[in-house]
Amino acid sequence: MIPPIATEAIVDALRTVLDPEVGINVIDLGLVYGIEWQDHNIRLTMTMTSSTCPLGAYLRESAERAIRARVPDAKTIEITLVWQPAWEPSMMSPEARRQMGWRS
Repeated sequence: MIPPIATEAIVDALRTVLDPEVGINVIDLGLVYGIEWQDHNIRLTMTMTSSTCPLGAYLRESAERAIRARVPDAKTIEITLVWQPAWEPSMMSPEARRQMGWRS
């Protein structure tokens, strides 16, 4: 189980990681599928908006840097990109949809 303070710190960190194509953070875009914490080791499962997205490495590196800055006691940070389930716009938060000019 993830301590609530660790979850909050990780999510807050990931809210600073913006997809440069749309300027919305990876949490509100719905790109983060899972966060695991065990013995100060963090495992993050995330996706991209498309399997052909050229920003995968950039977003992974940005996520790791952001988490390290907010959770300095993390021993390891493992970020895995997955393609199932495939990302779709319905995974975005209402705020992200509003920023895109879409109705909720």
